[in-house]
Amino acid sequence: MEQHYTKPRRVRINPSRSKCEMIITRILSTEIKENGKNIHFKNAMDFMTYFESLYPSGSALTKQVQRAIKAMDLAKDKDGYFLLDKTKAQLAEEKELIAIFKKTCAKVSSENAFDVVFLEADAAYKPYLAQLISESETLRPLFITYVDAADGLLFLTADKVRLTEELQRLSEE
Repeated sequence: MEQHYTKPRRVRINPSRSKCEMIITRILSTEIKENGKNIHFKNAMDFMTYFESLYPSGSALTKQVQRAIKAMDLAKDKDGYFLLDKTKAQLAEEKELIAIFKKTCAKVSSENAFDVVFLEADAAYKPYLAQLISESETLRPLFITYVDAADGLLFLTADKVRLTEELQRLSEE
């Protein structure tokens, strides 16, 4: 008697929530790597074609993917797409920074556009020297800001030559 064995059919069960989270993370990572940002995934249903290609489709799978999305608590960009690289707290911080940047008319200046000038000064007189320099109608237009350093004052300037000349002139008189 010849016996024929058939391979038992492997039943694919729905993935656990943590497995769904791993798959979603992998999908979003690939999306970001390929497109530079997420341009396809706004909600759980957008992931279903990927999950249905791996697992039997049904309401249980949909619910599991929805639970995973909810558990991941992913932040969304301004267009409603999921963000993988930022938390909701980080987005709130950025929103606050953007608002204060607008209120203060903040602008970024390239560090290459500025030079540093160091004025060596006795520590005992630095606070008074700094006050006089910051109030000086001659010197104030020549620097952007200054920093109190251990042995003097450090100036950030767009006109190093003129600031150096003026400081040199005042220190020699």
